[in-house]
Amino acid sequence: MELRHLGRTGLRVSRIGLGTLSWARGGGERSAGSFGQRTGTLRESHDQHFQNAADQLRTFWEAGGTLVDTADVYGDGEAEYLLGRMLHDLVPRRDLVIATKSGSVPDPDRRFDCSRGHLLAALDASLERLGTDHVDLWQVHAWDPYTPLEETLQALDAAVDSGRARYAGVADYSGWQLAKAGTWQLAAPGVRHRLASTQMEYSLLQRGVEREVLPAARDLGIGLLPSSPLGRGVLTGKYRQPGPPPAGSRGASERLAPFVEPYLDETAGRVVDAVAIAADGLALPPLQVALAWVRDRPGVVAPIVGARTSQQLTEALSVEGLSLPEEIRAALDDVSAPVHRYPDQDWSEL
Repeated sequence: MELRHLGRTGLRVSRIGLGTLSWARGGGERSAGSFGQRTGTLRESHDQHFQNAADQLRTFWEAGGTLVDTADVYGDGEAEYLLGRMLHDLVPRRDLVIATKSGSVPDPDRRFDCSRGHLLAALDASLERLGTDHVDLWQVHAWDPYTPLEETLQALDAAVDSGRARYAGVADYSGWQLAKAGTWQLAAPGVRHRLASTQMEYSLLQRGVEREVLPAARDLGIGLLPSSPLGRGVLTGKYRQPGPPPAGSRGASERLAPFVEPYLDETAGRVVDAVAIAADGLALPPLQVALAWVRDRPGVVAPIVGARTSQQLTEALSVEGLSLPEEIRAALDDVSAPVHRYPDQDWSEL
C-alpha cells in the first residue's frame, strides 16, 4: 500500500487506516461496566469476537496497511486491549503505526476532560492495555471548553518528550480551534511539538471540513485523517432500496439508527445515486468509488475505515489500485458540493 507523510512530519502511514470502533462489543464507545471490572473475563476469551478483530488486523497488515486507529473509550478500553493481544504474536509491533485517543469521559455533565492530569493518566492506561511502551500517534479526542488550551497542549508535549508518544494530534477541532492549537505549537520550535494530524468526519455526504478546518490544516502542515469516509455506511448503497434497513446494519440497530438517520434524507439520496451510477459505469462497488474520492482529496492523508468483517475490509482495501477518472471525480464534486458563502469563500454576493 502506498505510504503518505502524516502532515509536515517524517512519519509515513498507509493511505488507508484501520478503525477499531467495531471491535468493541456492540460497536459503541462505552460498554456497560468498567473495563477494569471486565479485564479478567476478556483475558480468558477466545471467542468469535476476538477472532473477527484478529482477521481484520491480519487482512489489513497483509495488504500493506500500517495505520491502526483506536481510542480509550472504544468499548471502555476493549478495542485497545484486543489490539494489544494481537501485537507481536499476530502482527509485529514494528510494522504498525498505532494511533489512540484520550480525553472522553463517562460523565453526563462533562463529556471531555483534557486536563493535563487526566490526559497523561489516560495515556498510561492505554499503553498498559496495548502492551507497548509508546504509541506512534496520540490524539486529543475533542475540544474541552473547561480546560485552557495551553494545558492540554502541554500534556501532548510531555507525552512526546517522555517517549510515550512519538507524534501528537487532535480530533474534532473546529477551524479556529485547530488554527489556534497548531499555531501555539509552532510558536516555540524545539520546546513544543507541532501537531501532526487532525481527525474529522469527511465524506461525499459530509464536506463541512472544507470550509475552515481543511484550509487551516493545509496551511499549518497538519494531515487530515477522515473518519466515517463512507458516510456512516450510507455511501455503500445499502440503504437505497425502499423498506426497512438491511438486517445487521447500523440503520437497523435501535441504538445506532440515530447515527445514520441524518444521511438518509433527499439531499444525501442524490449523492448516493450519483455514486451508484459512477460505480456501475466503472464496474466497481459504490464503496470503492466513495472511498477513492475522499482518499485523494487535497490535504487528506488516510481515511479511517471501520469494517464489521474482514470481508468488508478486503473490499475497502481493494481501492488501492483505483484512481477515479477526472470526469467522474468532477461529477461527484458537483453533486455533493457544499454551499460556501460569506465569510468562507464567495464575497461577490454581498
